[in-house]
Amino acid sequence: MVTRGRVVRILLGGAVGALVVVAAGAAGGPGDASRGRQLFEVKQCARCHRGQGEPGGGPPIERLRRPQGAYELTGRFWSHVPQMFTALTQEGVPWPVISDDEVADLMAYLGADPARDPKPDRLRGHDALVTKGCLKCHSLRGEGARIAPDLGERRAVFAPPARWAATIWRHTPKMAAVAMERGILHPRFSGAEMRHLAAYLGDGPP
Repeated sequence: MVTRGRVVRILLGGAVGALVVVAAGAAGGPGDASRGRQLFEVKQCARCHRGQGEPGGGPPIERLRRPQGAYELTGRFWSHVPQMFTALTQEGVPWPVISDDEVADLMAYLGADPARDPKPDRLRGHDALVTKGCLKCHSLRGEGARIAPDLGERRAVFAPPARWAATIWRHTPKMAAVAMERGILHPRFSGAEMRHLAAYLGDGPP
């Protein structure tokens, strides 16, 4: 049986291993769906996300592959990474290392397109920053906690969406472990919430 303490230690250890990998490319251009399909197998995504009716630990591939915004999918990454990391840890499967460009390819395969994201609303982004509890760990321009880096110093990572999603993929396991240790609930994002938050953090207040 995997205890909570062991999960936290593994989350932290695995995240450190993932963080030493430098993302390749700028992920500025559109991804390639055919490469994304191959990556879905190579990175062991298909291990849990199988066809409808087939046994698997995660949502079926039909639910993942659908017309959606790129930041919308990034929010889904954020929401589910801790659960995925724990499941892979319990099965002894290494956490997949995914670069910015590879995330762009996976997004293309999964039907995520930045054109489907709504126009960003930075006021809603500020609301998300507060209501999701980001400042319980991070600071922003000197205001907030000091557990994690100041988000105002990392404005370049919030766009394009593939870069932000890849950053989340690498960092969220560690953040989830720290939140678990401190009894902070890992926030969930849905719809356009991540789009608005990324715009506020990347562009600053309206």
